[in-house]
Order: sequence, then C-alpha cells, then structure tokens
Amino acid sequence: MLKASFFPCKVTSLQFVTNRQQNHLKAARTKMEFSITEPDDWHLHLRDGELLEAVVSHSSNHFGRAIIMPNLKPPVTKTVEAMAYRESILKALPETSSFTPLMTLYLTDTTTPHEIKLARESGVVFAVKLYPAGATTNSQHGVTDLFGKCLPVLEEMVQQNMPLLVHGEVTSPEVDVFDREKVFIDEVLSPLIRKFPRLKVVMEHITTTDAVKFVESCNDGFVAATVTPQHLALNRNSLFQGGLQPHNYCLPILKRETHRKALVSAVTSGSKRFFIGTDSAPHERRNKECPCGCAGIFNAPVALSAYAKVFEEAGALDKLEAFTSFNGPDFYGLPRNTSKIKLTKTPWKVPASYSYSWGDIIPMFAGETLEWLPSPA
Repeated sequence: MLKASFFPCKVTSLQFVTNRQQNHLKAARTKMEFSITEPDDWHLHLRDGELLEAVVSHSSNHFGRAIIMPNLKPPVTKTVEAMAYRESILKALPETSSFTPLMTLYLTDTTTPHEIKLARESGVVFAVKLYPAGATTNSQHGVTDLFGKCLPVLEEMVQQNMPLLVHGEVTSPEVDVFDREKVFIDEVLSPLIRKFPRLKVVMEHITTTDAVKFVESCNDGFVAATVTPQHLALNRNSLFQGGLQPHNYCLPILKRETHRKALVSAVTSGSKRFFIGTDSAPHERRNKECPCGCAGIFNAPVALSAYAKVFEEAGALDKLEAFTSFNGPDFYGLPRNTSKIKLTKTPWKVPASYSYSWGDIIPMFAGETLEWLPSPA
C-alpha cells in the first residue's frame, strides 16, 4: 500500500456543487500524485539524422540522462565517433534541455585495449556494448569470438572499471527464438562471469525467469539487469491478438506470461540489481509494417506511465523511485539526479502516431488511454 509518509499524495477535497435547478452532487473526484527523483534511461536508441531529431525530445522530457546505444550505420566503434555522435544528440535537443547522453562503444572482434583506455579518458563513454553478430538491428558487425579475439579487451575493461552491456541472446539458427536468452546465459554469460568476476556486466532487457535467477545469483555490485516496459506489460500473445501486431515486435522477443510475472516480481522486490532501461527503438512505420519488419518498440513517450502502472498493480509504488532513479546511477558509480518529476494519476490518450514530413512513428500503446501522466515537479 502507498504510504502517505513516503509519497505525499495530493488529494483534492470533495466538492458539492449546488445547481439552482438541480440540487445534487455533481462531482466527487480523488486525484493522486507524487514526486520522484528524475529518472534516467539506461538503454536507449536515438538513431541519427531526421529520426534522432524527431525522437530525442520524447526522452529528454522525461529523463535526466540515458545510455545511448551505438548500433548506427556504421556502428560507433571508436571513442572519437562516440564524441561526434554525442555532439549530434546535444545539437538536436531543445535549447532549454539539460539532458545528458552517456555514450557507449560497439564491441567488435577488432576492438583494442587502447580504445578502451581512450574511452575511459574521454569522460563521455560510459560502457561498451556486446552484440552477438546478427542478434538484433544493425548487429551484423558484432562479436563472433568473445573468448578469443576479445579477451585482451575484456581484461582492459576490468582494469578501467568499464561496464559491459550485453544483448543476451545466442544467434545460432538451431536455437529456438524463445530459448536464446537461456542458452546465452548457459553458454556465454556464465562462463564470462566465472572468467572475469570483477567485470561489471549489465544484462540488458532481460525477458525470462532464467535471467532473473541468474542476476540474483551473481556477486552484488558486478552484475545487474535492465528491464523494459514492454517486457513488464506484455507477453507473447500481444504479438498476435487481433492479427499480427508488428509494433509489438522487439528483440529479445516477448515471452510467456510466467516470465512476465517473474520480471514484475523482480523489479518490484526492491532489489538494487534491477533498473530501468526502456530499449526505446524507433522505426519509421513503413519499416515495421512490411514483409520483413524491423524489431523495436518506440516507448519513450509512454515508458514512465507504463512502469508506474506495473508498480501500482503490484502494490509497490514505493519501490518505483529506486528502480527508475537510484539503482542505475548507483551501479554505474554516478551521482543520483537532484531534480524531481511528478507522476499524476490522470487519464491521457497516447497519440495514434507521431507524423513527420518523411513518415510516421507508431508509439507503444498507440491510441490507448493510460492512467499515469509524468510532468516536471
């Protein structure tokens, strides 16, 4: 139950409105709102060019900082490229925005230990991203030999205290798409943690009970996980209800209801091993609604509303602030934000689309009514 001492809820007084013609109760409503420390997004795709300019404000309006994914075309593999991409993001932001992009490098078989040193010295690169080759959008340049060609880089990352962000799926065609996360844990992640117990690892956008149990079994402070709003709110039925739903297609793919419930239990437990990472991944509508549609859900406009609903339904609104605002910066060794945002329980309708001169982007929950509305405190 939400405690008034923890979240000061604002309750409007009941007002009895007397009409001269009809003396009756006209309206009696209770509104709840509370403030939390400004959240960060620890997994965000902003793309580049026109798409970047279109979507960046949806994140900067709600989050203080974000870990920016490097899977552009071409990928961001060098520190100098990350710095240039950061400047592009800052240029695309509204003039009054204080949003801070936290950059990452795309790990390849040819990444060098020297590049990791440069990244740490830059002050703008905060992690390195592991994409198994072919695992998701623009991952064709990803790693093929983690324990061979990448071994010196991993050793340097331990020395530099540089986190490794992991897309935790194997890509072998023999492995069922719904089992790829579990197999990755068994064949890649567990051996990696045993070999490098001091390497900080974030298992991103986890989707299964197996991932929850694995993260909980690891040494505290060295392995954590991000969880998306779609994997907390939807299960794999959402891909097919009422026909094929391309805007609910993402990677890792949505899983069974039992896995969704396990994720909800993990994030609402109060464990500091789990934190927000939206994996908001915009695509132009025609690239989703086509014979070979792209994976990715654009959730930036609705993410906080969706998280708030999940925590409310679990009776854990008092745990929301730690998940969105404390656990992430604590794991990365960064200061928590000092500003606040407000969440108000008031219905609002998600736009059916966001339209631009070059096309449309369809958001998560397009056209639906959500219950929690974020705003500046």
